[in-house]
Amino acid sequence: MAPPRPYWKGYLKLSLVSCPIALYTATSSGERVAFRQINKKTGNRLRQQLIDEETGEPIDPDDKGRGYEVDKGVYLRVEDEDIDAIAIESSHTIDIDSFVPKSEIDERYVDSPYYLIPENKVALEAFAVIRDAMRDKSMVALGRVVLSKRERVIMLQPRGKGVLGTTLRYPYEVRDEEIYFGDIGEVKIPNDMLALAEHILETKAAKFDASNFHDRYEEAIVAMLNEKKAGMPVSKQRELPRIVAGTDLMAALRQSIERAKEAQPKPTVASKSAPPAQPVAAAKPAAASKGKKAANRNLDQREMLLPIAGGAPVKAAAEKQPAKPGATKKAG
Repeated sequence: MAPPRPYWKGYLKLSLVSCPIALYTATSSGERVAFRQINKKTGNRLRQQLIDEETGEPIDPDDKGRGYEVDKGVYLRVEDEDIDAIAIESSHTIDIDSFVPKSEIDERYVDSPYYLIPENKVALEAFAVIRDAMRDKSMVALGRVVLSKRERVIMLQPRGKGVLGTTLRYPYEVRDEEIYFGDIGEVKIPNDMLALAEHILETKAAKFDASNFHDRYEEAIVAMLNEKKAGMPVSKQRELPRIVAGTDLMAALRQSIERAKEAQPKPTVASKSAPPAQPVAAAKPAAASKGKKAANRNLDQREMLLPIAGGAPVKAAAEKQPAKPGATKKAG
């Protein structure tokens, strides 16, 4: 499938080697549940208006402009053409300035990811040269690019057949950790308590797999919307974690270990003596009925599945209906 419209188009440059590229956003928030502002009395959607601060009158969207406050209530008008005329090199070219070990980049500076691809077949060879040179050095490249009328530092690293670009924050955008961590007191943890906590960590060790993560809050929102749409009461209770300290903390650590042991599957006698199971081929999806096309479904898209109130009477009514000739009752 063709990618969406590029977020930015320009050139990728390493010394005297350059090639035209297209930059695409690597993430999307369009699949999230979105709410609209409505009038609680009428249920109608609300629209925001631009109001002149002095006159209190709404203005036409065509009269909206941009201004920089040079004095109290005094603004210097700036047109879009004034900003577009600022033609620094990073407005149209990502020029690689340096290469650094990725381990030296503080995670707090990492911002938004983008995909970089060659603009056309002519650009492929030069793009591949820059990409593979970075891969062989096991380092990331740092360059600059103007995005949304701001020059950003961008970190580039090979990813598959393309390049992953990640914008970095400036130092003034990252808050000093000492402001928040400075007042945290020193605590001497007993060795036995620390050993229990480390054991819990070891039992939960795993490999990172993004497919294991589900937005449980989003799922709860969808469930709540389904309940409201079906006219069912929505539970407003929420369970809060119990705060523990001192001897209660030690007991909570021991209980955590016992719970982890109970959750582990226990081997049975049959499983010890039985030969290893042969891998079973994945079941094929059921064929669609003749003359009907299977509906295309986006697996990433959530469905609003509404519970049907009063299911028992419906079932009872269905049992009273006479069976159709030739019909057989399915098991289960």
